[in-house]
Amino acid sequence: QVQLVESGGGLVQAGGSLTLSCAASGSIFRVARMGWYRQSPGKQRELVATIITGGTTNYADSVKGRFTISRDNAKNTVFLQMNSLKSEDTAVYYCNAKLTTLPGGGSSNDYWGQGTQVTVSS
Repeated sequence: QVQLVESGGGLVQAGGSLTLSCAASGSIFRVARMGWYRQSPGKQRELVATIITGGTTNYADSVKGRFTISRDNAKNTVFLQMNSLKSEDTAVYYCNAKLTTLPGGGSSNDYWGQGTQVTVSS
C-alpha cells in the first residue's frame, strides 16, 4: 500500500509565496517520477510540474519562472515552491508519484495524494 500526503496549502495574497510538500510512503520499491497537478472548479486537472529521479524537470508554461519543483529522493518527498502567485493559480493541488511497489520487478503505476487547496486572493 502506498500513501501520498500533501501539506502546505492555504490562503495567500497575490504576489505572495507558498511551498507545498508531498511525502510518499508505504511499500515502495522505486519512485521514477513525482510531480504536481492542479484542478480548478469546472476545469480539467492539469500538469503543473514534474521531476524525475535524475533531476530533470518539466513545467507548465503558465508557471515557468515562478514555480520551482524539487525532490528529496532519499525521503521520497517532492516540493513545489510557488512565488509571484496569481489569482489564476487558485486550485486544488494534487501530488502524483509514478512508482513501483515492493518487491519490485513489476510495472510502475500512478498514485495520487488527496489534494491541498491553494487560494490566491487578488
